[in-house]
Amino acid sequence: MKRIAIAGATGLIGTRLTSLLLKRGYETVIISTNAKKAKEKFPKAVKTVSWGEVTPDALEGCSAIVNLAGANVAGQKWSSDYKKELISSRIDTTRELYDAVEKMGQKPSAFICSSAVGYYGDGGESELDESGKKGNGFLADLCEQWENEAAQFKNAGLRVASIRTGVVLDPSEGALKKMLLPFKLGIGGPLGNGRQWFPWIHIDDIVGIYLFTLENEINGVYNGTAPEPVRMKDFASAMGKVMKRPSLFPVPAFVLQLIMGESAGIVLEGQRAIPAAIQKAGFKFQYHNLKDALHNLLG
Repeated sequence: MKRIAIAGATGLIGTRLTSLLLKRGYETVIISTNAKKAKEKFPKAVKTVSWGEVTPDALEGCSAIVNLAGANVAGQKWSSDYKKELISSRIDTTRELYDAVEKMGQKPSAFICSSAVGYYGDGGESELDESGKKGNGFLADLCEQWENEAAQFKNAGLRVASIRTGVVLDPSEGALKKMLLPFKLGIGGPLGNGRQWFPWIHIDDIVGIYLFTLENEINGVYNGTAPEPVRMKDFASAMGKVMKRPSLFPVPAFVLQLIMGESAGIVLEGQRAIPAAIQKAGFKFQYHNLKDALHNLLG
């Protein structure tokens, strides 16, 4: 039975991935900022470890590590203190994992790490596969730094993959949950001018990508987005049709900037990202089309 260490197991993707691994017979080691909460959520985990306590013994027997740790980039305005938290919760935790792995005799064989399509910055109209250039801005810099930290695991002999995740659609948490209320009230609509590209992905597919990356000997960078990105205005229109509500009320960019500050760029800047590398590796998406995905999630 294979044992997998999962950092960030109580987040949106981590919760679903950990549950799936347990169902498939994997043993799991959970690394979390809130070990008590993680233990309650996953009582069948072999062990639960807090950050600051990640040692070679904690990772003993693990064949792979999945790192999904990181404070929510859309959690609040990007003050200087919150930017430090966004960096530390990704970079320092990745270094803690590396320090433990480096000291292990029998090391894991793979390190799978999250990243984001924010790596590309505002991609404009360009179709972005994994060869796309790094963009500008805080989030692009953060993604680059995180991917560079993940790449260090190659020096310890591990297979390394980074998943540049798009906007994960799940009605119970994340971006889609926040968008539901305005549509339910009949005041939903696109964010900003609506022309920006929206790199969505169904929760089942992003979890599937992580599982596929774990179970196949692949490495490198992979876009964790659906094969058919849409513009924000088309996403809002599809939401309205599926929910049988109007989608006529856009939220102006200046309003989002007042509320979110610099972090408004997350929704106002788009990426026309396509998952070329993971498809070439053989991964099969369940949801190519946004309409089908929304019907599954909201229908």
